[in-house]
Amino acid sequence: MANNQVALTKRSVDTPSGRISYVEAGAGPVALFVHGVLLNKHLWRHQLSELSDLRRCIAVDLLAHGDTEIVPDTDVSVTANAQMLVEFLDALRLDQVDLVGNDSGGGIAQIFAALNPSRVRTLTLTDCDAHDNWPPEAFKPFLAMAAAGGLADTLHAMLRDKEIYRSPGALGPAYEHPEAVTDETIELYLRPLVRTEQHTRDFQRFLAMFDCAHTLAIEAQLRQFAAPTLIVWGTDDIYFDVKWAHWLAEAIQGAGAPILLQGARIFFPEERSAELNHALRAHWSTNKPQSSSS
Repeated sequence: MANNQVALTKRSVDTPSGRISYVEAGAGPVALFVHGVLLNKHLWRHQLSELSDLRRCIAVDLLAHGDTEIVPDTDVSVTANAQMLVEFLDALRLDQVDLVGNDSGGGIAQIFAALNPSRVRTLTLTDCDAHDNWPPEAFKPFLAMAAAGGLADTLHAMLRDKEIYRSPGALGPAYEHPEAVTDETIELYLRPLVRTEQHTRDFQRFLAMFDCAHTLAIEAQLRQFAAPTLIVWGTDDIYFDVKWAHWLAEAIQGAGAPILLQGARIFFPEERSAELNHALRAHWSTNKPQSSSS
């Protein structure tokens, strides 16, 4: 098995949507990891390090996040992000992937899978938006703050005082142990969002486009999606109740019964990476690729 000493290689590639930043490790069949709102490819560092013996693991930065660069007024909606993933795979000449998503990245993964089923070898969804739960009620105050013009000040405040990020009124509820989130991780997540005024505007536009219409529009196609689908869900998530894990398991033909992580919260890919990695390893080993070319 791989270990934490595996080197992660940062790269970027030009697509019609922008210059997409990503990090990768390993070789062979590709697994593509998609993060959610406020975060970036750093979320998946433990998966890339520890599963790179089994897959060429790639984690992207979404439009309006991380080190990805776009021109002003580029569409940054979740549907546009799903299309960006198509362009990204095309740019890297990758046909099919094991797709993994978390939070709004899981919603984007559903849109991608529903519209491009032939490009998904397997799907894995962790706590994420689904159906008409986009945005979730618990996230609406953050969206209202951003809509009222407070986004830049809030991001800068969390960067100046990392305890604000960890607080119950900010991102604290996303973690079982917010006190364990390092200053470095908070910097890596938030600093790119305020790197320039355009970066902040792009992120604000991403937030403003949160609308369940995107997932409702692909529900019929999602219900036809038959690739093997793993659902791993934290039971203590204020954003995405366990009922959504069961909804996805019922809706997706290829899904098995959800694996429930007791007490886990939305960002458990970081906090409880060993449990997720164990489930991914079993999922991928059971559903081996036909060839190692993608």
